[in-house]
Amino acid sequence: MDREAFEKAKLKVLLKQHDPHGFGTLQEKTVHSVMKLYYEPNEDCHEVPIENYIADIYTGERIIEIQNGNFNRLRPKLEVFLPLYPVTVVLPIPHYKWVLWMDEATGELSERHRSPVVGTVYHAFPELYKIKPYLGHPNLSFAFPLVDMDEYRLLNGWSRNRKRGSSRYDRMPLALHDEVVIERTEDFLQLVPYELEDAFTVGEFAKAAHIHRDLAGVTAPLLMHMGLLARTGKRGREYLYEVK
Repeated sequence: MDREAFEKAKLKVLLKQHDPHGFGTLQEKTVHSVMKLYYEPNEDCHEVPIENYIADIYTGERIIEIQNGNFNRLRPKLEVFLPLYPVTVVLPIPHYKWVLWMDEATGELSERHRSPVVGTVYHAFPELYKIKPYLGHPNLSFAFPLVDMDEYRLLNGWSRNRKRGSSRYDRMPLALHDEVVIERTEDFLQLVPYELEDAFTVGEFAKAAHIHRDLAGVTAPLLMHMGLLARTGKRGREYLYEVK
């Protein structure tokens, strides 16, 4: 993790967005732009055509794909890229997040309100599930930067206050809080809380990891799929897991 490099990347993107000849948020979302510059400052390595696809970053040796979610769209690229190159998938995760609502008609912004959800690396697992067949591939690695950010949402939802079903306009990165790097499958074991020495349930995993049970219910089976956990029986109606 290099907070100084992150701040340089953020400043460069913000300056471009104020330049009428820059790309701005309408052509490329801000978090995506900052992450590209953070992981590869040389812009000649950005948006490189490879095998009928465009790689976010190609260093000459490695491909880096920046994803803001929706890993389903990543599957065709992984199918083509992984046999040819090492691929690092980057998923920025909102750590502390403040939400601002924007009126489309007037451009008026609401006050900032902090989300009660604090993002952790475990929030990547619902997305990882979407590329389940590729997990464990020797050419696949991950980086999960935890980023404090402002999120701008449009008041265009279907509910009375126009918030439910609304669209996200953009996210403004504020600070790099932490970064979790997974260079090989075994590195995911760092996400199993150390106090779970014996067989444990999904509920016990959730409590030890300080995450919602539903999130633990995705994480534990996926770690099992990667060969890191094994089911060893049941306690009542719940499966028991332990580290292999």
